[in-house]
Amino acid sequence: MPPTNDDRTPLGLPPQVDVQPGFFIPRMMFFTKGVGRSKERLSAFETTLRDAGIERFNLVHVSSIFPPACKRISREEGLRLIAPGQVVFCVMARNETNEPNRLLAASIGLALPAEPQKMYGYLSEHHSFGETETKAGDYAEDLAATMLASTLGVDFNPDTAWDEREKIFKMSGKIVRTTNTTQSAIGDKNGLWTCVLAAAVFIL
Repeated sequence: MPPTNDDRTPLGLPPQVDVQPGFFIPRMMFFTKGVGRSKERLSAFETTLRDAGIERFNLVHVSSIFPPACKRISREEGLRLIAPGQVVFCVMARNETNEPNRLLAASIGLALPAEPQKMYGYLSEHHSFGETETKAGDYAEDLAATMLASTLGVDFNPDTAWDEREKIFKMSGKIVRTTNTTQSAIGDKNGLWTCVLAAAVFIL
């Protein structure tokens, strides 16, 4: 039988797991986002990375777990802690188009449990067309919170609106905070590639 949350260590791990440096558990995380435009698709992505401040790093995309005891810091502080060429892990949402005037967005949602020092949270990636920045951000938060709620055993109806489920999640006492970082843009009127990204960048 798998261990319950109550059986876990302060790092949210089963008691028999000995945390070693090689586990690569991030200590800190920062949000960033950016937008870029260029004639070439790849160049648009590079410009977007520059706008987000993370073009100097070798980025490795990972999945959706926000580690226990991980500290959220500002983008400025985070960028001071990593060096050019460094391998950096991140959760990234990316979207792009060369269709003039098309609305696009990329968003990362975050949901944190009531005891973030003991239990992990969830990060979600969402990219869409035709959604405003607010709508895309709400959807990403919804995704992260729903994943965390199902893990924590919170009883909810997945068909109800996000605003209603958000109240249920927070009233349960098991989920205390949700947030997002979102970048939207309108496709270049002359057909240049337009790229947007949002990312949660981890620091080991």
